[in-house]
This record gives sequence, structure tokens and C-alpha cells, in this order.
Amino acid sequence: MSKQRKPRQRKDRLNIFGPAVLLVLLGFILAYQFVKPAPPDHIRLATGQPDGAYYLFGQQYQKRLLEEKIHLEVLTSAGSIDNIGLLTRGEVDATLVQGGTTGDTPGEASLLSLGSLYFEPIWVFYRKELSVSHLTDLQGKRTAIGAEGSGTRSLALRLLAQNDINPSNSPLLESSGRSAADALLEGKIDSAFFVASPMSPVVRALLDAEHIQLMSFERAEAYTRTHRFLSSVTLPEGVINLKRNLPDRPTTLLAASANLVVREDLHPALMDLLLQAAQGVHERGGWFEESGQFPAPEYLVYPLSSAAERFYKYGPPLLQRYLPFWAATLVDRLKVMLLPFLALMIPLFKIMPPIYRWRMRSRIYRWYREVLAIDHQLFKAEADLAQARSALDQIEYDVSHIEIPLSYAEELYDLRLHISLIQQKLERLDRPDL
Repeated sequence: MSKQRKPRQRKDRLNIFGPAVLLVLLGFILAYQFVKPAPPDHIRLATGQPDGAYYLFGQQYQKRLLEEKIHLEVLTSAGSIDNIGLLTRGEVDATLVQGGTTGDTPGEASLLSLGSLYFEPIWVFYRKELSVSHLTDLQGKRTAIGAEGSGTRSLALRLLAQNDINPSNSPLLESSGRSAADALLEGKIDSAFFVASPMSPVVRALLDAEHIQLMSFERAEAYTRTHRFLSSVTLPEGVINLKRNLPDRPTTLLAASANLVVREDLHPALMDLLLQAAQGVHERGGWFEESGQFPAPEYLVYPLSSAAERFYKYGPPLLQRYLPFWAATLVDRLKVMLLPFLALMIPLFKIMPPIYRWRMRSRIYRWYREVLAIDHQLFKAEADLAQARSALDQIEYDVSHIEIPLSYAEELYDLRLHISLIQQKLERLDRPDL
């Protein structure tokens, strides 16, 4: 008998809870249509030349993102202007861009900044035997201003033009990076512009060269007033080499700011992850930056993204602080699934108990209709007592096999009591002498 009851119990539960479960599942399926796609596990970052600081920093970002199972492909390029072109054409997802190198590439309206990362000084190196105190002294000199497509070249041309130096009166060479440094060290050129971090191997090599001099921008304030994207920074005396006292005096430099720039369609979770990587790399500061100064929402090349704005106000997303990246993004994407839970589950919790009570009591109360019908028949003179007794015995048998929770046993025994009363009535009608 118990084996027969179990399938019935399962069927009863299915009848009661099945529609509710189905309704919730349909709600989740509908809500899932609005779940954001998962972030890609492979993104591309355009940096700069292999011997530049951008490329070195890109490799550090790559290691940090790899810890979260995101592969960052670090690509070399000619420089900032080239990077902007790659980004607007969709060939990369993010890039490093030098301040002051924007405005001429179609599609730049779709670019957003995640913040500035560090100061990029403008290093103007020249052969020590030359007398150079201002940029005007470079007129007629062989000067390397950076390769085509680089931010260095764009900025150098702008500053030189203010000092009336142009290709018509001075040999301006499209050479950059290691090749420009080697040419200066070998005496093939007289001076060279570099826009780079002091961590750049090229800059460190030139700072350490005895016959190469670094120019100090004595009129730095004038340049920062006319070019708001520039800042004035100071290279302290002896910071390069205390034993040799390099430099031998405080040196004033102009500095742009390196920006981390992305396409506006990059997944917001990846923006947060890139910012966390940048924070880990740059927050310690350097020769020109205070500890914790960068990354920062100032000195921007493009408008700040909303994800970056939240990051600077509140820090990393709460879930990413305590969960692996994949788990945090999964939970964040599926939070929209709370809508059907709130919209369906809470009302169902209120509705299901009354439905459950009705279903349990209906197993008992439905027999009252038949018991009452038999009782009414007994008042008729032509009542078939044998048929009534048989029907009542069948009802009694069926009722004895009803399965209900103990909390409803009272109603069940009331029914059985009423059946017993009708049976007694039948006995009196069948044997009037009793």
C-alpha cells in the first residue's frame, strides 16, 4: 500500500507546486533575455615601440590580467597618434595615449579615458659641447623629433613652431626611440626629443651618458599657460646618480600625462579590471609623482568613462573585491534575475499556503457532497437502503485511504464521524424495531 501512496504523493505535490515552479522558470527565462553578455577573455592593448615605457607597462598589465584569466595581447605601434587610429578603427580595445595628441582622427567621439597614469616628461637631450638653454637655440641644429604617427613628433612640432623652428630652417628628423638615442650618442645628430617615463631604457641610457646634456625648460610656466595639458615638474639634483651628482642642478621639465584610453563599447567589467591593473602598477609613484597620486581622473585626453568615475569614487566593485573576476562578473550579470524572484516568488509565498490548505481540505470536503446526497435520499419513502449502504461503505473505504498532513486530521475524523452517523441512521431505517 505504501508503494501505491508514494506516486500519489508525488503527483499531488506536482499538482500543487508544479504551476508555481513553471511560472518562476518562465520568469527567469524572460529575465535572462536582458542579461548582459559575458566579458571577453581576450583583449588587445596598443602601446608603443618595444624599447619604450608604454610597452613595458603593457607587459605589466598583461601579467596582472592573466591572474584573472584574461589574456591581454600587447601590440607595438609607432606611438600615440598611431594608437588612436588603431583604437578608432576597432583594431584594438584599449591603448596608452600621450596628452596633447588628439583631435584629428575620425571616430574619436567613441573613445573614453579611464584616467591618467603618470607624468610623461618631455626630455630634450643635446650634445654637451653645444650651448642650448632654450628651444630657440635648436634652430639650425639636427634634431630628432620622433617618428611619423608618434605623440612625440606631434608635441615637438608644436613646441618648436612656437619658437619659430620648422623644417624650412632646421633639419627635423623623423627618428625616435633607440635609433634616435644611438644617433645622438654617436654624434650623428645634435639633439633629440623624447616623451617618455624616466623608466624608459632609452631615457635612462641618455641620462647616464657623460657627453649628453638634458635641457632645463626655464620658461616652463609660459608653456603650461599656453598648453593646458602640460605640467611643470622638477628633476631633483642627484636623483639619477648621487655619486656623480646627476643632474648637477634641479632641472625643470615639461610633462604631459599618459592616459589609458578605451573604446566606449568595451565591457564595463574589463574597464574596472584594467583600472585595477593600472592602480597596481602606478600607485607607488615615481620621480615626479606622489605615492597614490595616480591613476587619477585629472589630466584627461578624452571624457572619463562612467565605470572609471565610479572606480575613483568608490574603489573596485564590491564583488570584485571578494570574488574572482569570473565569479564577480557572473553574479553582476545575473542580478537582473532578481526581478522575477521579487516579482513572482514573494507573491507566491503569500498565495501558496492558502492554495495548499484548500488542496488538503478539498480531499476531505469533496466527500461531503456524496454523504449529503445519501442523507437526503434517506428522507424519501422510495429510498433504496441497500444501494445507499453500499455507496456509503465505498465512501468509508475511500476516505480511510486519504493521505493528509496531521494538521488536517481533525477535518478527516469529522468526516468519518459524519459517515458513521449516516450509517447509524441507515440501521434505524432498515430495522425500525431497534
